Amino acid sequence: MKLYYTTTSPFARKVLAVVHESGLLDKIELAPMTPSLSAPDPRLTASNPLGKIPTLVRDDGPAIYDSRVITRYLDHIAGGTLYPEARIWDVLTLEATADGAIEAAVLMIYEARVRAPEMVSEEWVEAQSAKAMRSVQAVNDRWMGHLAGPLDAGQIAIGCALGYLDFRFDDRGWRNSCPDLSRWYEGFAARPSMLATVPKV
Repeated sequence: MKLYYTTTSPFARKVLAVVHESGLLDKIELAPMTPSLSAPDPRLTASNPLGKIPTLVRDDGPAIYDSRVITRYLDHIAGGTLYPEARIWDVLTLEATADGAIEAAVLMIYEARVRAPEMVSEEWVEAQSAKAMRSVQAVNDRWMGHLAGPLDAGQIAIGCALGYLDFRFDDRGWRNSCPDLSRWYEGFAARPSMLATVPKV
């Protein structure tokens, strides 16, 4: 299998963390790409018509994409511990919350990079920031019991979301109103899978 990714993508980081946690690193060829919003690499579009990363090219079928699809697939072939059936709806909801926060943060980056400075909407940026911060606050207020449990895909997604907020928007201070989540993240960020996938510019 081959994984197309960029080192700064939080969605790719989530997949890479699952690769590490699932013991699949020696079974997947890692193919880093240069990020591009307007001209995706032809190798990527040949496998994924959307031209988005991460994309996983399988040996026995068509490529699969969207990080949640890839992580579910990798967990399946590795023996299935990250999406436990007994907690599946909680895991999927927590993962969706994390992905939503990441999407909002990525849109903030795109707004600044794609538009001319005079066209940037600060109102739009702040609306996306509020979405990300509401998500983080909800995790702090409602999900700490789940985060304290056995490792699952929801925890990995939250860890990658918080890492991305630190990476791109540390000045917005998500920790200020989320002390419990901040303490949890300090421990989670020290996992080998997280240390091995720290974003690199």
